[in-house]
Amino acid sequence: MILAVCPNPSVDCTVEIDQLKVGGLNRIENKIITYSGKALNVAIGVSRLGADSFATGFMFNDNGEMFVRTLDNEKVKNTFVWNEGSARINYKIVDKRSMMTEINDKGERVRAEKQSELVSLVSELSKRASVVVMSGSLPGGVPEDFYYTLSKVVSPKAKRIIDTTGNNMDNALMAGAYLIKPNLTELQEITGEHYDGFDEMIAGCLKLVDKGAENVLLSLGRKGALLVDKDNAWFCKSATVAVNSTVGAGDGMIAAVAVTTERGYDKEEILRCAVAAGTASVTTPGTNLFYRDKYEEIYDKIRVEKIK
Repeated sequence: MILAVCPNPSVDCTVEIDQLKVGGLNRIENKIITYSGKALNVAIGVSRLGADSFATGFMFNDNGEMFVRTLDNEKVKNTFVWNEGSARINYKIVDKRSMMTEINDKGERVRAEKQSELVSLVSELSKRASVVVMSGSLPGGVPEDFYYTLSKVVSPKAKRIIDTTGNNMDNALMAGAYLIKPNLTELQEITGEHYDGFDEMIAGCLKLVDKGAENVLLSLGRKGALLVDKDNAWFCKSATVAVNSTVGAGDGMIAAVAVTTERGYDKEEILRCAVAAGTASVTTPGTNLFYRDKYEEIYDKIRVEKIK
């Protein structure tokens, strides 16, 4: 089983307009609403790849049933720690130039006793998991070391994959991780340095290996991705596709990493599948994740190159 832990679920409202007019009237041409959150997207991707998927995290009374319905429809088993209020609403505004403006809410506050309840739940569920994915931002009231706290109670038999940013990531790495997935901007923010070529990027990833990550999957957007461990580095170039939305591409990558890790694939194959899933995700509108047929089509077109 692959367990996905989502502390901060979100209702994502993606609206398409002709051209964003700041301070003026904008008329919506199309609107897509999805019930997601980074780890919930991962759980759906895992299910679409045919693996046993289970989702948990914080959920909210006012609109949480819509998330549960979405997961049930995707054959993702789930149980949550329920809280008062509503899951946050994030807005993605896309214009005809494919420029996206994001407005993200911070989420309702979660009380300390609810945080303890999720820690206990993750401890119990992880005993049945081969891989545990923890990803996304944290809601109000939850401290920056929460991923560290969760990591410490995960069963030692499960491999931990973490996808978050800033201080949340720094704290998480103190407990170690099998794999983390920054993009280039996030890598630069964590290390405080700027990277251009592959050699510099690999050196940046190795700084995170030194902090506690066994593997670093560095997303490079439409260029592809690097996978770096303490001794090796691989690169996989992405396929050229029509881009509908880049939101959720990283979650698709993590889903593929989780499934291929559970199945015991080698590092080259893990990277190839991750890039295929991430690329397939950008072909879908809004925050919708990849579909299996598109994933397989792209997988056949891409190859991995060992560069260190």
